[in-house]
Amino acid sequence: MSKLETNTIDTVSGTSTLQVGSTNTSTITLGVSGDTINVPSGVTINNNGTQTGFGGANTPYCYGELQNSQTVSRGVFTKLTGMTLNEIDTDSAFDGTTFTVPSNKNGNYFIVGNIQASFTSIGNDGEQVRAAIYKNGSLFKQAVYYDQAADSREVNIKVSAILSLVATDTIELYGRVWDFNDGNASLSDSTNSLTIFKLI
Repeated sequence: MSKLETNTIDTVSGTSTLQVGSTNTSTITLGVSGDTINVPSGVTINNNGTQTGFGGANTPYCYGELQNSQTVSRGVFTKLTGMTLNEIDTDSAFDGTTFTVPSNKNGNYFIVGNIQASFTSIGNDGEQVRAAIYKNGSLFKQAVYYDQAADSREVNIKVSAILSLVATDTIELYGRVWDFNDGNASLSDSTNSLTIFKLI
């Protein structure tokens, strides 16, 4: 075994290629298929260029806000639809209502749903709001605001989770409201949203 000690590896003057271990073009290549490049403990890799092949890009990810206000029936979990305002969708996996995990994108996903309910048109007497994440059509996790004496006008609540998901799994956001006088609250546009991204 031989040892190379140097401070800089660069392409030969006048060329655009340096081969180390295999023949290649327009790149600097270390090793060949099956080799292991060992970086010892305590060594720092400092990259000031464009990164490829290290880590990940947190994709797929999506985000959408409610395009128009949506009425929620009192005491019933209601699915949010039409979250297409300011929508971001890297893998065409979100249709504004349902996020479907694309093929070859299995992994752990971080999910945040935001529900803001307005009781201003039904007496300003809101008592309870729930925000829920549904996985494959079933309730997975919910967050609850409840105050019987509050008589709230507006309530904002978030629910979040980290889920292990595989291809074709679906995620949806639901809201549930309760007010004193049996009215149906409204979910305000743009203040209700869903955020999902795959963890690296």
